[in-house]
Amino acid sequence: MAYLDENFLLHSDTSRRLFHEVAAQQPIIDYHCHLSPQEIATNHRWENISELWLGGDHYKWRLLRANGIDEELITGDADPRDKFQAFAETLPYTLRNPMHHWAHMELQRYFGIHTLLTPDTADEIWEKTNARLAEPDFSTHGILEKFAVRVIGTSDDPADPLDHHAAIAESDLRTKVVPTFRPDRAFQVDRPDLLNAWLGKLEDASDISITHLSDLLAALRKRHADFHALGARLSDHGLDRCPALTCTDGEAAIIFDKARTGKAVSAEDKERFSFYLLVFTAQLDAAHGWTKQLHLGPFRNTNSRMFAKLGPDAGFDTIGDTRQGAALITFLDTLANQDALPKIILYNTNPGDNHLFAAMTGCFQDGTLPGKIQFGSGWWFLDQKDGIEEQLNALSATGLLSRFVGMLTDSRSFLSFPRHEYFRRVLCNLIGTEAERGELPDDFEVLSKLIADISFHNANRHFDFNV
Repeated sequence: MAYLDENFLLHSDTSRRLFHEVAAQQPIIDYHCHLSPQEIATNHRWENISELWLGGDHYKWRLLRANGIDEELITGDADPRDKFQAFAETLPYTLRNPMHHWAHMELQRYFGIHTLLTPDTADEIWEKTNARLAEPDFSTHGILEKFAVRVIGTSDDPADPLDHHAAIAESDLRTKVVPTFRPDRAFQVDRPDLLNAWLGKLEDASDISITHLSDLLAALRKRHADFHALGARLSDHGLDRCPALTCTDGEAAIIFDKARTGKAVSAEDKERFSFYLLVFTAQLDAAHGWTKQLHLGPFRNTNSRMFAKLGPDAGFDTIGDTRQGAALITFLDTLANQDALPKIILYNTNPGDNHLFAAMTGCFQDGTLPGKIQFGSGWWFLDQKDGIEEQLNALSATGLLSRFVGMLTDSRSFLSFPRHEYFRRVLCNLIGTEAERGELPDDFEVLSKLIADISFHNANRHFDFNV
């Protein structure tokens, strides 16, 4: 059997038919990623394959380090050709790691290259990929068109100016590109130096002077409305766990005043303030019909020496083992009691939380719309074949798979769109194989609707994208 052929990951006739006739025909909604709005607004082009493929990709960086590659060839100033050679030397050692699949799918789908990348083929592939990059259609807009990407949801700070989003909205790009409201820096009352520097930027973006807590809330409310006007329909938070200590208006005001005057607050007060802001932003989300995403569980920046050298998002985060359930219940129950529960998606990095998160969504569905509380797609360390299957199985066992809003890339790379194909192949194989075993109805029309909805239609409806 050929490697990564047209029936890759599809192990039954029904699986193959579901993928080729249904899933592969669906456009892409990538409702959460970290792509650059500036690169989309300027229709960015890349000088070479290393810039596009290796720059900013901490998945690859981790594997390069594991293969004994010097940091100069990873995040350093080495020649791009030398960095590409280092990756070519590493990729053959990634067998059974999803990177071997992803990298070769990207070579096939973007560049038409079916040769395995090895040290011996590196010269040939370097030349072919760079020649393709020089062609007129190989730009951010060309890629979005090629992969039928209908919506991109970027990740944006409330203090970001949103100029690039405004420019995109006025362009003739057929892909809808919308900002996502991620106010995590507002929580930094334990680091007043960072908080106050950020508040200065928020003042500029909101045109509101921020002295007291009420000013901060007004600025966040103003920016939330600005985001909404540019098509935003989701917010996002990256947390080790939900904060669980409740906080009154008065307590939050005292904590903020202390941090605003440059005094760090205790860990307990930071948790209280974080809970307060998380509830406040959820109320904004509910009022605007948005979906709040909670990315929970990682241990971040674990290697303090490398964090000091390279900063965050450099490949030194890992799966966390923080207990999630009680704190998450406190947060969701607080909103439910206020009748202010927005649409929510829960994501976990620890596979041990799969059934916890999946089952918890059922406790807070309120009958107002299908799938209001979602167990999100396999994220980060779990967005490979086993992790995707485990997420689908946990969701199926405890809720409604048919209402699932499907895959997202969470990526910083414009080469990541085949991740949607990868997910759809895993999904079709799971459903098609069970149908052939008699565990699901052998009704192609019924199964087709399930696949098409999860691949595209559920997300389009759930987030009100209307594309």
